[in-house]
Amino acid sequence: MNKSKLIDAAMGRIPCDLLLTGCQILDLLGHRIVRGNIAIYEGIIVGYGDIELNAKERIDLNGCYVSPAFTDAHVHIESSMVIPSQYGRLVIPRGVATVIADPHEIANVCGEAGLDFMYNDRSPLRTYYMLPSCVPATPFDSSGAILDGAECKKLWEKGNFLGLGEMMNYPGVIGGDEDTLSKLNLTSFIDGHAPGLSGRELSAYVCGGITNDHECNTAEEALEKISQGLNIYIREGTGSKNLEELIKAVTPYNMHRFAFCTDDKHIDDIYREGTISHCVSKAIHLGMEPLTAFTLGCVNAPSFYGIRGLGAIAPGYAADLIIMKEPDPDTITDVYLRGVRYRDEALPIPDTTAVRGTLHIKPVKAEDIQPQSGPDIPVIDARPGTLITKPCYPESTEGLMICSNIERHRATGRLSSAYVRGFNIKGGAIAQTIGHDSHNITVMGDNREDMAVAVNGLGSDGGITVVKDGNIIASLPLEVAGLISAKDYREVLDGNRAVNLAITEISEDEPSSLLMILSFLSLLVIPELKISDRGLFDVTRFEFI
Repeated sequence: MNKSKLIDAAMGRIPCDLLLTGCQILDLLGHRIVRGNIAIYEGIIVGYGDIELNAKERIDLNGCYVSPAFTDAHVHIESSMVIPSQYGRLVIPRGVATVIADPHEIANVCGEAGLDFMYNDRSPLRTYYMLPSCVPATPFDSSGAILDGAECKKLWEKGNFLGLGEMMNYPGVIGGDEDTLSKLNLTSFIDGHAPGLSGRELSAYVCGGITNDHECNTAEEALEKISQGLNIYIREGTGSKNLEELIKAVTPYNMHRFAFCTDDKHIDDIYREGTISHCVSKAIHLGMEPLTAFTLGCVNAPSFYGIRGLGAIAPGYAADLIIMKEPDPDTITDVYLRGVRYRDEALPIPDTTAVRGTLHIKPVKAEDIQPQSGPDIPVIDARPGTLITKPCYPESTEGLMICSNIERHRATGRLSSAYVRGFNIKGGAIAQTIGHDSHNITVMGDNREDMAVAVNGLGSDGGITVVKDGNIIASLPLEVAGLISAKDYREVLDGNRAVNLAITEISEDEPSSLLMILSFLSLLVIPELKISDRGLFDVTRFEFI
């Protein structure tokens, strides 16, 4: 950045590149709306308000509202099922210019090769990567890679990361585990993951240097964590939707401690709703004052991470701008990145050789799937809209689904099965290689025969298969680590829609939510009862049942 020229442009000694006139500007730093112009030079704002400067180009916005572009405070791009460059094509038109991304999904499968793939697949989207801190998420997981403290230090020294990704191993933090502490000592920017953590344990966790949390489920939990020093990311994804509850905790006095994030959101939901634009719009429709909602969506996340020059309309800030008919993201007409109007275009497909062929399993037979039942054996109780599952003890297995988790990285043959309540599949099964965070195979159905067909139909690359009456009726290949596809996002969107339509033939559950919750049944750090390839896991006690 040439500061001398920026100063000259601001003073009118040299012409600006662009002058946007007739604007109603969302001044989020001053919490007001200002009528006037915005001057831009080399992608940087050099002045706004009641100014008149010479410019190479002038565009009259005729009273449209102008906001800074949005930042997603915490996202796993892999959950969109597309590569980073294609993800940018999905979210930029909806006003997102920056994301803070944690690539721990692909790291759990491919290790450093996966991280390199994500980092090198560039797009106009500003992407800041966090170094995955929990690969695997717990010592009990069967992942494709292990990033211990020494490996994390080596990766950190490459200089590709903004901070440390979500520290899900809260028992390791609280217990003073030496390897966990070595990771915490790498940086001062450390994302948190502490669902339900409270009191003395929460205090100990925060003392580890954790700066935020996106796992709050109640307003009370959010307020306690703010008072303990954490920033709170209000999550509105596909499987977990916390916005309506958590905005009850936001006041004019603590609003600067909140930001919006999506965490995990499927491609069809992104295409239909957007990401942070959806958070801001929903918050406004639920009664949040618009300038407050935009502050949570634009200003706060870059501020939390010490990223200067992003998230506001002010001199020296990046000209990443949203043009709207009204102060509501539902009315976006244009997006500017670095002072240039964004236009979607096809992007080159990267080389995927190093991250393909990651599915290694022995053929699965119906008789391998043997869920246990009995008065002392819990059933996983799952509910739409939340990733939290609870143990329950129904009197019979009638109406319950069978769920199996199968190790898929080293062909060990490990497979465990359990009963699940809360889903409704009839005459079929669904299998996928998306299983947070170790991403072993998760398969669910009402009969073992269809479950075996679904698993064996995943091939060597992985993806999603839907089976009805012994036949595969839809599949979505996800050739990159069994998590994402390198194809044009529109092809992936069509494939995902075909899978969702097929699910409606065997289930009354909402397809996208079913797939997302299914992918989290094996995440051993979200309460209370989960399943891995080694068996049922009690998250509260942090041990196998």
